Amino acid sequence: MPNKITRRTALASYLGTLATAGLPESLLVSREKILPFAPNPAVARSPLCVFTKPFNSISFDALADQIAALGFDGIEAPIRKGGHIAPTEVPEKLPQLVEALAKRNLKITILTSDINDASDPISCNVLKVAASLGIERYRMKYLKYDLNQPIMEQIESWRPQLNELAELNRDLGITAVYQNHAGKNTFGAPLWDLSVALKGISPNDIGVAYDIRHAAVEGGLSWPITFDLIWPHVDSVYVKDFVWEGKKLRNVPLGTGLVPKEFFKKLKTKKFTGPVSLHEEYLDHKNPELVEQHWQAIKTDLETLKSLI
Repeated sequence: MPNKITRRTALASYLGTLATAGLPESLLVSREKILPFAPNPAVARSPLCVFTKPFNSISFDALADQIAALGFDGIEAPIRKGGHIAPTEVPEKLPQLVEALAKRNLKITILTSDINDASDPISCNVLKVAASLGIERYRMKYLKYDLNQPIMEQIESWRPQLNELAELNRDLGITAVYQNHAGKNTFGAPLWDLSVALKGISPNDIGVAYDIRHAAVEGGLSWPITFDLIWPHVDSVYVKDFVWEGKKLRNVPLGTGLVPKEFFKKLKTKKFTGPVSLHEEYLDHKNPELVEQHWQAIKTDLETLKSLI
């Protein structure tokens, strides 16, 4: 029986021609090479990347030079409104960023996006270009609860949307990751809801970017329970740290707060080899005058991270 032609595959085929038109041949990757993340038993450690949100004010080459000098394997790049590249600029500028990184033997490990709707043409175009450039995964945009409506009904209402996105990802050979993020109305914050919504969806199509900081904030002492619950879906891990000051949270350098070091032991026990993304959130990322301070903070956090993993 021939493969089923769906609206998603037809749209992906059309956007494939549109998205890759004019891209340098050296930056195009065949469909066979664009595979969802699969742990390589020969890899001794997880690839380390850093979320480059504080560095919108510097050039791609300067960014790549600094990332290489620090010793990362790649970056988590914000390719969204207000990020390194706006979604409408992706066909022109994303190949430039990929090329600047490739010159330093680096890559975009995770593309941070505003994408959670498979029917949006701009989102589809971003994914097609990303996949053609060999980018393996992207972080999704968050979904938000209406706290005046039944929670389980909202989770079920999102399942068709997630399944459609999973289908598109499978067609393109790219993996979405959904980050658990603390918040009273954020889908995924308690993690059990994310497990329910992703039931039946392959983690190669939509996985989880497990954020231990947010899991510890929401889970307190019970974070190991939800970690084990969501583990079959985990593709990537996010690390950062925090403390409570009264009723308020404050982000702090890695290793100086309440993120449990036991978590890193669990990763070793489970032989996790997926990407680990370092998030430095305790300095103002919008102030370009703090760029040098961000680099120093990230350098210190990276040293701590290496000692932990």
